[in-house]
Amino acid sequence: MQAPRFWHKPDGVISKGLSPLGALYARATAKRLAAGPHEKLAVPVICVGNLNAGGTGKTPTVIALAERLIARGVKPHVVSRGYGGSVEGPHLVDERNDTADLVGDEPLLLAAFLPVCVAKDRLAGARAAVDAGAEVILLDDGFQNPSLHKDLSIIVADALRGFGNGRCIPAGPLREPVETGLSRADLLLSIGGPKAQARFEDTWGQDLTLPHLTGRLNPLATGMSFEGRKLYAFAGIAHPQKFFATLKSLGADLVHGEALSDHQPLNDTLISRIEQSAFMKNAQLITTEKDAVRLPKRFKRRVLTLPVRLEISDWTALDAALARLLPHYSDEA
Repeated sequence: MQAPRFWHKPDGVISKGLSPLGALYARATAKRLAAGPHEKLAVPVICVGNLNAGGTGKTPTVIALAERLIARGVKPHVVSRGYGGSVEGPHLVDERNDTADLVGDEPLLLAAFLPVCVAKDRLAGARAAVDAGAEVILLDDGFQNPSLHKDLSIIVADALRGFGNGRCIPAGPLREPVETGLSRADLLLSIGGPKAQARFEDTWGQDLTLPHLTGRLNPLATGMSFEGRKLYAFAGIAHPQKFFATLKSLGADLVHGEALSDHQPLNDTLISRIEQSAFMKNAQLITTEKDAVRLPKRFKRRVLTLPVRLEISDWTALDAALARLLPHYSDEA
């Protein structure tokens, strides 16, 4: 399901009309957070969360953090609710044998980089991760979940979309008001290109009191050239148009971009239909990493994947925060 368009437009009749419900949503979130229990674990918990409903770049941020920690001798584990998966957990993800239907697409993708524990009960999942040897827990989402004490909270925002119209669900995209959420966070990371970052700074950056990091998603160099190649793309992510724009920026001849719902199941019928459409246009199928893990097995070798990685402009503030949490962390790999 795609987010309503009015969420990311200036306040209008619909958003203003729904604002009382948004205020109720905000109060319910605040009440839930106040209730706790906010249990503190024996190892640090780093929460990578957001204020918006939908994708902002949390998964690439977790990957970037994991790679930096591992390179510096720290053993991180991810704890995830496993959105879209059926397993209750705690369950240690097996990337070779588990499916997205079981554990969710994002945990399956993350499991290629580090241990991932999926649990609907995040506290139980975190305890299981500690028992499995985690030296630090990367909590994928969960900023509005009160069960765990967070030693470091990073809010991730899409630089282009920012915090939308600034209202809470259903009047806008927010899980809680911007000022309230950022007051509980330690760092803010906005992801996007220079123009998007300038827009974010102009709209939201004037009153920030916490460190603001910037980053952008760059295609991973695989040695494959897309210049002039006819591609038929599909994506079931929060903002599919970003994926299509990236392919065009690489010089691809994008004959069609099929925007699916975020986390949409990719069954045989759907992919067969998409594959037939690509065949009729004499184009190669391509999708995102997150979508690729949801593909039926027989299609995996027939669909190209474009991996992207987060590049953070300046790690100084984040490195300092990590060094305070982890005595053996070094800012040099």
